[in-house]
Amino acid sequence: MGNLRPMGPERWWVLVFLAPTLLGLLLGTFGSIFATLGISFTDWDLLTPATLAGISNYVDLPGDRLFRNALWNTLAFSALYVPATVIISLFVAIGLNRRIPGISFFRVAFFLPTVSSPTAVGLLWTWIYAENNGLMNRIVTALGGDPVSWLSRDVALYSVVIVNVWGAIGGGMIIFLAGLQSIPKDHCEVAALDGATPWQRLRFITLPALAPAMFFQIVLTTINAFQAFDYIYILTRTGNGNSTMPTLVFSIYRTGFRFFRMGDAAAQAVVLTGMIFVLTLVYFRLQKRWGAQA
Repeated sequence: MGNLRPMGPERWWVLVFLAPTLLGLLLGTFGSIFATLGISFTDWDLLTPATLAGISNYVDLPGDRLFRNALWNTLAFSALYVPATVIISLFVAIGLNRRIPGISFFRVAFFLPTVSSPTAVGLLWTWIYAENNGLMNRIVTALGGDPVSWLSRDVALYSVVIVNVWGAIGGGMIIFLAGLQSIPKDHCEVAALDGATPWQRLRFITLPALAPAMFFQIVLTTINAFQAFDYIYILTRTGNGNSTMPTLVFSIYRTGFRFFRMGDAAAQAVVLTGMIFVLTLVYFRLQKRWGAQA
């Protein structure tokens, strides 16, 4: 108690300037979490007062065919999106970690999709994937093939993965570039003088040094994969408002704002949050074990 000192005017000003951010974090983030958790135990259609439903919203989820389909699509999308984004971002960063004329232009070009409007990008790719006179089908027909319905249920998964990976490469590239530029160049130069091949330098010097950046990128990309919505909504929505490849976030949106079953939508959101939390814990546990073995 004797060590406690009254707050000076500087500390009060710090609290004043931090107050909007702290209030936003308290109400916008934690408030939304607790509100969603509470709504998940109710039946509510946004128009009439909510009634308590207990855990029935969670019990009914395994029997919901639309939810199971969305869960499978999310897992399949993540299984393709995460490794593709991490690997391609890594090799793009390695290729752009050079001192050559015009390198800044290429870095900006690869990063531009990350800061572009998802709506504008999604509409552009909708034209590219269009079944009639789309860019992709023009290339296919020029090569002698038949037009492909790129956003049909059979192909939509791969088409959406391509767009999402294309849009995420820039962010991963920045993370890996920061890691690459922190590696002392002497290590690679000495290894090259000792006769190490480029692949050996990559395997035994570059990749171990990039382990923290790679771990961060894998966790971030996994979270983004489970929260993917914008490109999927724009590319795969049909005329009746459904999707040819609904994911969990699309299912939450559809259940809450098209079917007005806010309790079911909130329960799906809680399940999605729990899945992301468990996967993040697994990643951190694997990182600790990896570090201990190293």
